[in-house]
This record gives sequence, structure tokens and C-alpha cells, in this order.
Amino acid sequence: MNALDEKTVAHQSRRFGTGARKAPAMDDAFWLRYLRAHADPRTRALHAAGTLGATAFLAAAVARRDLRLFGAALVCGYAPAWFAHARIERNRPETFSAPLRSLAADYRMCWGMLTGSLDAEVERAAISSSSAS
Repeated sequence: MNALDEKTVAHQSRRFGTGARKAPAMDDAFWLRYLRAHADPRTRALHAAGTLGATAFLAAAVARRDLRLFGAALVCGYAPAWFAHARIERNRPETFSAPLRSLAADYRMCWGMLTGSLDAEVERAAISSSSAS
């Protein structure tokens, strides 16, 4: 038997707890709910602007070791998003119920907008929503 046999390595990893397991993908139900909560393109645009701006401020805060820039990152990230939820979507941000998943979904949504792959996901969320009713 080959020492690098996948089954053997996987078995040994589980037995000794040293194996690198694949991180679970984002819960599809959460992702679809997240997209439905961001149905209006203006909301998605404000989220993307806030996420990208916050990321830039966070990088600057780390590079300069400046806590004021860290505070600016929080304001830059949350203010446009919460404004969009309050005034455009009229719903409650997912940040309150699942802050880390919400942050990951923000980056996933932003990446989808930048790469042009988000439209299919938004369409899938809309279809899911109508079939679940």
C-alpha cells in the first residue's frame, strides 16, 4: 500500500486529530436568506462600498498602528450597510443575529459583484424565495 494513499492519510488524520479538514462552506440557507435581505441593488452597492472602504481603512490601521483608523474602518463598513437596511430594504441587518457569517457573506457578495458572478446567486435566491412560499 502506498504511504500517501488518500484513504490511509484521511484515516490517520482522523485518528490522531492532525488532519486539515476542509472548512465547511457557508450554510446555503443562510447565504440565500442573506441575499434576499439585500434584494435591492442599491443595498448591495452600499454594502460593497462600505466593505471595500472598511478593508482599506483596516489595512491602513494595521500598517500605521493607528486605532483611529480602526474606528474609521468600523464606521465606514457599518454606516452604509445599516443605512441601506433602514432606509432601502427596511429590514434588520444579519449582523445582529450572525456577525461572523454576515461578515463572510459581505465579502462573498462583494467578490461576486466584482467578478460578475453575483447575478446568478441573486436569481437563485429569488427563485428559492418564491418556491418556499
